[in-house]
Formats: sequence, structure tokens, C-alpha cells
Amino acid sequence: MRVRRGLLFLVMLVVGGVLARVWLAGGSGSAATANGASVTEALSGGAGTEGFARALRPRPFVFPEDAGPHPAYQTEWWYYTGNLDGDDGGHYGYQLTVFRRALTPHAQKRPSSWGASQVYFAHFALTDVRRGAFVSDERWSRGAAGLAGARSAARGGGAAFDAWVESWSMRAEGDGAHLRADTPEASIDLVVTPEREVVAQGDHGLSHKSVDPANASYYYSIPRLRTTGTVRSAGRVVSVSGQSWLDREWSTSALSKDEVGWDWFALQLSDGRDIMLYHMRRRDSTLDPNSSGSVMTVNGVKPLRLADVQVDVTSTWRSPHSKTAYPSSWRVRIPSEGLDLRVEPLAADQELQGAFRYWEGAVKITSADGRVNGNGYVELTGYADRLSGP
Repeated sequence: MRVRRGLLFLVMLVVGGVLARVWLAGGSGSAATANGASVTEALSGGAGTEGFARALRPRPFVFPEDAGPHPAYQTEWWYYTGNLDGDDGGHYGYQLTVFRRALTPHAQKRPSSWGASQVYFAHFALTDVRRGAFVSDERWSRGAAGLAGARSAARGGGAAFDAWVESWSMRAEGDGAHLRADTPEASIDLVVTPEREVVAQGDHGLSHKSVDPANASYYYSIPRLRTTGTVRSAGRVVSVSGQSWLDREWSTSALSKDEVGWDWFALQLSDGRDIMLYHMRRRDSTLDPNSSGSVMTVNGVKPLRLADVQVDVTSTWRSPHSKTAYPSSWRVRIPSEGLDLRVEPLAADQELQGAFRYWEGAVKITSADGRVNGNGYVELTGYADRLSGP
């Protein structure tokens, strides 16, 4: 996913009814003027999900088909995050995500090439750690007339795909992708190449999000991608290199009615282990027992149950923008792996300020025994999940 990214992530962020109304009115660009829905409503089953396929049982992933879109399901995302070192001595974190949200379970024939049954939505963010600066933006458009879309890539191999929303794009390049996104304040131009195989998360790719078996997604990750290219920050273009992480999910219902959001961790350790964790938070402040994760190495994947991991919040941060209080550092213990980790944001303010507010940012990792360190990304949803508006 976002959960991812799970989970989501998230598109969770694309609310079908709200964006459908704006889309039918003929708009594109920023969705910040929409309002009235939440992440939980967007990802919960119920009204508006009739006729869509659901993730109900494990299934093998087949490539390149599963790299592309799955329009029979209501929600889908292609999710990159990464940590990069610059030739200027700086460190940069980035997020680029394309979301697909179906307006109807069946493609409808329309007389105009502008007609579409899919809405695409994208988030881009860049963290300039040395400057303590964070820039984020969003784009959305209809999946028609070439404005936005996704497809498995005929060229390249493995899990290669193209996904784009207007000028922001993820284009297949060999087995990897060329990522481009820009705003007046920041941009990325990166090539990512897999260094690990595709990992099927959960039960052979079926990721349960609640006790209701209908609340699940199909979820796979590529936890390490060698990354090179440039970023632009504060008016300067910097050559960078580092590691990225790809999450892919599609579903029709991921959250139950008593769940308010999730905390998601993607951690890349210096000893070669990669860790994905997600905690599904319920309204009564408990965690859903289906919260889970995995430890990934070159030798295979070890699933993690909720009882296998202890995550303690060690500090909080209150956003000056939304006044929302978020967890801001964590102690993550996985006894079976001999890990006792401290996870800390590389910048406190990494709250995205789009149609939905949520915190997603680059983090650093240190172990209590000093044997491992690393970088990663953390996503926090449901702390401030109401749409912003005028």
C-alpha cells in the first residue's frame, strides 16, 4: 500500500465522487477547490463500489500486464519514493505518485475523445534536507485525449510501465523508468533501475487491511532501485544518486468503516535488509490485527505479523499549516531480526498541502547497537484527512 503507499496510497487520495463532479464539469489541473470527502471515505467499501472487482484471494502477478492499469478495480497507484545524495553535498528526498480512480466499473463509449471513465491524480514532493525546505504539488486530469493514463510497457521487461498526468511522468526505460516532475520551485529528472526482484506483499500478493476479507488490495513492491539524475531546488540543478522504492497497489475497498488511516514505513538498511510495515489505525486508537509487513533480502521475503513488531512513537510535531499533530520519531523493534531502530524525519515539515493533507517524508535510521543505519520513507494518513478548501 502506500499500504503505500500503500496502502495507498493511497488513492486513497482521489475521491471518486468529488473528482467525478469536477471532471464532469470539464476541469483539470489542481483539485484543491474540491471539498467534503476524506481518505477513509475514499477507500472504504459501500456506495459507489458496486460492479467493481475486489481483491479476495491470492493470485500470481504476471508481467508486463500487472505493471499496467487494472480498470476493473476502483483505485490504483504507482508509487515512488527515494533518498538521494547530491554532488553539492546535500541530501534530497522525493515522492512521485500517480493514482487512478475509476468513475464507473464499465468503460462507456462517448462521442468525444475527451470522454473518459478514469480520473488520474498525481503527487510530487521534494525535500531539500540541508535547507530544511519541502515543496509539494498535485496534478489531476481525465484519462482521455492523452492527458493522463497508464499502460504496461511493450518495451523493456519485467514490471515496466508508463504512467503520466500531463507533464509529470513515469516512462519505461529498460527494466526501470524515467521519472519527471516539475513545479516552479522544484523538479526531478531521474532514472530508476531495479536492484531487487518484485516482492509480492501479504499473502502471495493479497494484502489484507482489516478483519473483513473484502478490505484488501493486490500489492507488490520493488524495494531497491538504483537512482541517478538531477533535482532542482532553490534555483539550482544538482546531480544526484541514491536508492528509490516502488509500491504498486490496486483494490476496490481497502479500509473498513472503523479505520481512520495508517502509518506506513519503507526502510532501507545498510546491511541490505529492506523493511515494509503498515499499522492500520482504528477509531478506538487500537491497531487492526491485519496490520503487517515484511523483511526483504536478496535471499527472500519474511512476512511480519502485528505481534512481530513493536513501534513506539517517541516524539510528535504539530503542523503550522493544518495545526495537526503527527508522530515525528519512532522506535521500531523487530526481535526476530535483532533490530532496535530509531527512525527520525530528515525534516520535520513534510506535510503535503493538496486536496488531502497528509505527512509523507524522508527519514533516517540508526540502530541502538550502532551496527546498521539507513534511509527510508514514512507515510501518515488519517491525522488530517479532510479535504482543504476555500
